[in-house]
Formats: sequence, C-alpha cells, structure tokens
Amino acid sequence: MNPEELKSSVTAAGKLPEHVAIIMDGNGRWARKRGLLRTAGHRAGVKTVKKIVRIAGDIGLKYLTLFTFSTENWKRPKDEVSAIMRLLEQTTKKELSELLENNVRLIATGNIENLPPKKREVLLDAIERTRNNTGLVLNLALSYSGRAEILQAIKNITTDLSSKKISPDDINDELFSSYLQTNGLPDPDLLIRTSGEMRISNFLLWQTAYTELYVTDVLWPDFSEDDFLKAIADYQRRDRRFGMVSPSKK
Repeated sequence: MNPEELKSSVTAAGKLPEHVAIIMDGNGRWARKRGLLRTAGHRAGVKTVKKIVRIAGDIGLKYLTLFTFSTENWKRPKDEVSAIMRLLEQTTKKELSELLENNVRLIATGNIENLPPKKREVLLDAIERTRNNTGLVLNLALSYSGRAEILQAIKNITTDLSSKKISPDDINDELFSSYLQTNGLPDPDLLIRTSGEMRISNFLLWQTAYTELYVTDVLWPDFSEDDFLKAIADYQRRDRRFGMVSPSKK
C-alpha cells in the first residue's frame, strides 16, 4: 500500500484516536550509528516532528502530545541540554508561521518556568499567537514528570480540602484529573514509543491508565509518516474494553 493509499485507508476506517501521545526516543542512538554527535540526532528528530505534526493535522487528529523534554533530561551533559534548548527556540520561531497557516494550536505541559527565560518567552509567545486556532492541538511536554505532576495535584487538593473549597466526597477520577497539568485534554487513546524501549518513562502516568500502547524499533529521526499511519491503523484494529468484556464475547 503506497503512502496515499495508507492515508486514505486510515481516514476512511473511522475509529480515529482523538489523542495520540508519542515518546520520541532514539535520537542519540541514531547519531551514534552514524558517528555523529548526539545533537545531530536531536536536529534530525526536529525534522521528524514537523512531518508528524503535518500528517496528524492532515488526517484530522484532534490532539497530539510529544514528550519533548523530561525533568530527568536536565541531568544530561550541559552542552547537550543547551543545544536542545537552542533547538526548541529556533524551531518554535521557524515553524510558527506554519502552525498559524495550518490552524494548529500550540500548548505546553510541564514546569516550563524551568526553561531558560529567553526560550520560555519564545514558547509563550507562540502559545499566545496560536491560542485561537481550532485545528490540531499540539501539546509539548517540556520539563515534564508524571510523578511530579501527580504529587503536585495531591498537594493542591490537600490545600483545597483545608480551605474547604472541596470536600473528601468530591474526590473522584474526574476531579483528580482536573488538578493535573493536562486538565482540559482527553486522556491519550494511543501512546507510541519509538526505538523499541518497553517502558513509559514517567510520562502521563495517570492519563495512560487505559491507553493503547504501540512500540516500534524505528528510531525517532527515521520515524516516517507511513510509520505513524501504521500505528494509527494498528490502533483501529484493536478492541478497547477498558477492563470489561467485549459485547461480542459475552
């Protein structure tokens, strides 16, 4: 099946996931295989981001969350962290016009106050300038930790319990979700991880309780539009039961 046929097949099949999250893994290994610095892998990975954002919008996906930079990533060598931050700034500036042209709304999840001031300013400007766009919502998980997010939610709930803004009887899944940084976003239907690693890596721990997982050995810089569409097609063939029995198997 050629790329256009695959795209048509995915869009015609229905059952399109509303929200896809991606752990973009393998930039370093991609560079090492080629005898290049890790920063070259990150630059190649940015090109993949652009392709995947475009195809996600083309097929009508509503939400795309990309695990861009974790809190643990701050512990990487300073030169690598600085290069990633420069890439974030440069790419945000360069791609803003295309985001506006394609009606993409940019948002960010995580402790973005930890970003260097200039980089944070560029990001916040792009978020503000795309805030009225009504197409794909592109969520960048930046300086993000799933455990830290849950702990902060608990602290905020405790504060509101103490001030009697809420009562213990109010606490349920829906209320807890409203205290998370992803408040307003649906939980991911599909989580894609590239590079073949079989772990969640502290990403959207609460939100992925019933998310369908798709792991591919393809390294992120090599991840193509076809690879993305194949992941969507695989999702469309699945029977999501959320812990229940499929009606056809009762």
